Amino acid sequence: MANHKSSEKRIRQTETRRLHNRYYAKTTRNAVRDLRAARKKEEAEAMLPKVSAMLDKLAKINVIHANKASNLKSKLALHVNKMK
Repeated sequence: MANHKSSEKRIRQTETRRLHNRYYAKTTRNAVRDLRAARKKEEAEAMLPKVSAMLDKLAKINVIHANKASNLKSKLALHVNKMK
């Protein structure tokens, strides 16, 4: 249990940030999943910039590693380009 006011505050802040990060990470994962599931190339091309921006924002605030965001963006771009 926390013994100092500052550690109690830190616990509150950590929980708030954890929930915030979880929400945005899950939202982005769902967007990536939807992009991979898209059947039409036009639809996927429209989604790609939005999903890339979401991944960049997650990397910027250190929810995911920058290299992971880059790898996902690269794989998604390849996926969209291969579509017919």
